Amino acid sequence: MLRASIYGKLKILIPLISDLEEFRRVKDFIDDVKTELSKEKIDFDPHVKIGMMIEVPSAVMIADELAKESDFFSIGTNDLIQYTLAIDRGNENVAYLYRPLHPAILRMLKKVIESAHREQIEISVCGEMAGEPVFILILLGFGLNELSMNALSIPKAKRIIRSVEYKTARALLEKTMLLPTATEMSNFIKKELPKILGDSFKEFS
Repeated sequence: MLRASIYGKLKILIPLISDLEEFRRVKDFIDDVKTELSKEKIDFDPHVKIGMMIEVPSAVMIADELAKESDFFSIGTNDLIQYTLAIDRGNENVAYLYRPLHPAILRMLKKVIESAHREQIEISVCGEMAGEPVFILILLGFGLNELSMNALSIPKAKRIIRSVEYKTARALLEKTMLLPTATEMSNFIKKELPKILGDSFKEFS
């Protein structure tokens, strides 16, 4: 990857980080590789950014510390939801418990995003949540400016983002965060989306 960095802008994203020591070991390893390449006089970009996936609850709880030593965050919502709610999406007996609009999940997102913003590092969200119209406005309300999704979701996501002001998304988020259960949150969002998106709602739903 470091060898390839001379051919374009490269960022290295480390998955499943659970504590700061783990991330430091990864960065030490990358530094060792840089030293080897330098000794061999092999070109590479010495300023490659090293970031981490936030996808386990332990990383969320120490996000403020992780943000101080990471160049960027990417929140992996699929795994974070599974690990937090103790479910397996592949198991049909418990798949119904997979609920992105769960108070715990939204509070986790809030904590991670605020930690990244305080340290002024880049942050994005990836996973199914980032490409679903019902969740995009919630993510925008958090102040996110980067979403990662499959190619088929991009046109619809772009139309939603362009059709809603930030203050509207923020107000929706704040009202949603006041609700105590996943069912209430989901019902509230479904009721509010037609009002916000107007005639475009059927296209996005």
